Amino acid sequence: MLTKSRGLNVDCVAYDLEDSVTPGKKSEARSNLRSLLEQPRVEGIREQAVRINSVDSGYALDDLTEVVRPAIIPKVNSPSDLHFVTDILRHILPDRHSSSPSPDTPPSISLIALIESARSITDLPSICRASPYLSGLIFAAEDFALDLSLTRTPSLREFLFARSSIATCARAFSLPSTIDLVCTSYKGDKGLATLEEEARDGKRLGFNGKQCIHPTQVDVCERVFAPEQEEVDWAVRVVIADEKADRAGRGAWTLDGKMIDVPVVGKAKAIVTKAERCGFETEAVRERWKDQEPE
Repeated sequence: MLTKSRGLNVDCVAYDLEDSVTPGKKSEARSNLRSLLEQPRVEGIREQAVRINSVDSGYALDDLTEVVRPAIIPKVNSPSDLHFVTDILRHILPDRHSSSPSPDTPPSISLIALIESARSITDLPSICRASPYLSGLIFAAEDFALDLSLTRTPSLREFLFARSSIATCARAFSLPSTIDLVCTSYKGDKGLATLEEEARDGKRLGFNGKQCIHPTQVDVCERVFAPEQEEVDWAVRVVIADEKADRAGRGAWTLDGKMIDVPVVGKAKAIVTKAERCGFETEAVRERWKDQEPE
């Protein structure tokens, strides 16, 4: 399974040392994973991360010291969980996790917190401030449902408050990654249709990614969370017209009969940036709309 993962084409592969490994196999799993991660990263995988065991499990210290990679921290119920991980990283990799980094300091190992309890939802602002290495939040719906004795339904309405809180807090504290819940359906057309519906719902709430549990889910998620061509065309038109409006001293103007002002322009610029990261030929789009004028 570990070797097979190297054939994927994804943003991030997260290797699990927590729930998928029994207590008696933890040491062996770390050794196997370390051997895999010592190999050169394949081109199709942009990032490799490791979901370590929770801080209160007693296994997290060994996970962090033996398998040094961007870490997904499960069961982050309070800032103290991230304080523990941060202190360990500063101890084992002081050159990358200095309390006073210099411009020459190597990049630190990023952390992503799994939010999976009522307690963590109520303490989100403190969690988001807990570590300078925190780069994102992930919603763990199944554990959250267990904690609150909820039954997951197709509408996902029972998770609305938690999901909105996570997406909003991540944005408020400038965390770049906001990863939505797992879709447990993945087989056949019906499973992929459910996945797409969930992914679009998460995107509307402010999430910019989704956990996948099977390779067949990757294409759907990448397509949904990337800008659509129509969206990119609109954003480029706004950016071009705004440049002309700015030269003319116009702070607000219209496009297609709708008012365009600073927040809308900011959104358009963000879409263009994201489109470039997703492989869109934005320069070709700019050329096509170079004559766009502010109305």
